Amino acid sequence: MRSAGPSEYAIEADWNALLVDGEWTEGDETIPVEDPSTRETVAEVPAGTEADVDAAYEAAAAAQNDWAETPPARREGVLTDLVQAIESHRDELIELLAAEVGGSRIMGETSIQITLDHAREAATYPRRLEGQHKGSNISGKENVVERGPAGVVTVISPWNFPLNLSMRAIGPAVATGNTVVCKPATNSPITGGLVFAKLFEEIGLPDGVVNVVTGKGSEIGDRVAGHPESDAVTFTGSTPVGRGVAATAAENLATPVMELGGNNPHIVTADADLDRAVDAGVFGSFVHQGQVCISINRHVVHEAVYDEYVDRLVDRAEDLPTGSAHDPDTIVGPIIDESQRDQMLEYVAETVDAGATLETGGETVPLDGVDDSLVVEPTVLSGVDNDMPAACFEHFGPIAPVIAVADVDEAVAVANDTEYGLSGSVHADDEGTGKAIARRMNTGHVHVGDQPINDEAHVPFSGQRASGMGGFNSDLILEEITETKWISVQHESREYPF
Repeated sequence: MRSAGPSEYAIEADWNALLVDGEWTEGDETIPVEDPSTRETVAEVPAGTEADVDAAYEAAAAAQNDWAETPPARREGVLTDLVQAIESHRDELIELLAAEVGGSRIMGETSIQITLDHAREAATYPRRLEGQHKGSNISGKENVVERGPAGVVTVISPWNFPLNLSMRAIGPAVATGNTVVCKPATNSPITGGLVFAKLFEEIGLPDGVVNVVTGKGSEIGDRVAGHPESDAVTFTGSTPVGRGVAATAAENLATPVMELGGNNPHIVTADADLDRAVDAGVFGSFVHQGQVCISINRHVVHEAVYDEYVDRLVDRAEDLPTGSAHDPDTIVGPIIDESQRDQMLEYVAETVDAGATLETGGETVPLDGVDDSLVVEPTVLSGVDNDMPAACFEHFGPIAPVIAVADVDEAVAVANDTEYGLSGSVHADDEGTGKAIARRMNTGHVHVGDQPINDEAHVPFSGQRASGMGGFNSDLILEEITETKWISVQHESREYPF
């Protein structure tokens, strides 16, 4: 790809090209990429068409058999080389995340760490594709069960943590002999897609194994989700969109793998260590401006410690540095765009109208030289109940609604009173009590003595109810993107009834 500036990975580089079958193709029309901190257009990417989508799937399908037959050691080497490439471009990738999605330095470092974890785990997958040998009820028969790639894996990645959430699907797919078509979110086409095209090109991945098509979901989304060459569709995003993606994939009999929305509770009991509970609560609500599917959406706190917890949370929230993602001291940076910002501020206003108290925040933070700032103040709401908008909806912002409960039973009932079931956390007087509460919570994962934002590539990651279907990480993703084949061999003559 053409160089424009000192680095191919700088935001100033030329990103106006799709990668299909190893060829970079400029788009006739483009989509602007806006820096959420400055509100300036910092890049242009192609507005891909359905014809581009078709070409990408044709390339992936054509390349799949050869890639599946590539020795496991070679596929392992690709992922190992990818790890080295990511490490060598660490600072550039962090700067890209700041420019494209408003990621603070902490968000960028965390994203790189998780991305590398997923790439290293994926490097183990080629040697983990194990078959089985089964006995038979028929005399003289041998049963063998083989496991191989599903074929072409579709990766539809989100805008909030685009680098690592793309990697957790792309890496395993490539490692297991699948080929990939990646359609990144419109707000993060570079770090969610095009940057992987460059990384894989840099390490010499064969043409057609990974293809990236940027574009608007409203224009090409259905074709991507329902393409007849797609064998599995991985998606991370909101539940309403995910329902549509899953339905479209299922019409084509592709396996849908969905991580969807969350309404994650942070339970604090009467005897909990408040220092630890508040520390976790602050991080879990405000890291990356709360734009995390597994961030804390509701603080569910025993009434005996409620007032103290709220006071401490307010003090900490008001001390958090806010501002541009390009300032290394910033903790709470900009929201991705104005529609997301306006929605979350509307939830705050409606919650106050419903009787809650705005303890702090609830406004935007002015930035020098920026019209219509996207930075929202860290916000704490008290006197909240589960039916108020900031609590019952996934607000996806730096907002901490705090709900009072009388006992553990009520805390669990409040925590479970949602259609979602993604993540959660518990702080209790001891670990045994915390684990007992965790087992009663209807979520895919619960973290005792911590906060809900955890992702380790070797540990299964899935949601319950409206938070998704299927799962990522470890053996879960292996099951989703591979298929089994039963081969039997009749070694001896068999007698048939006719």
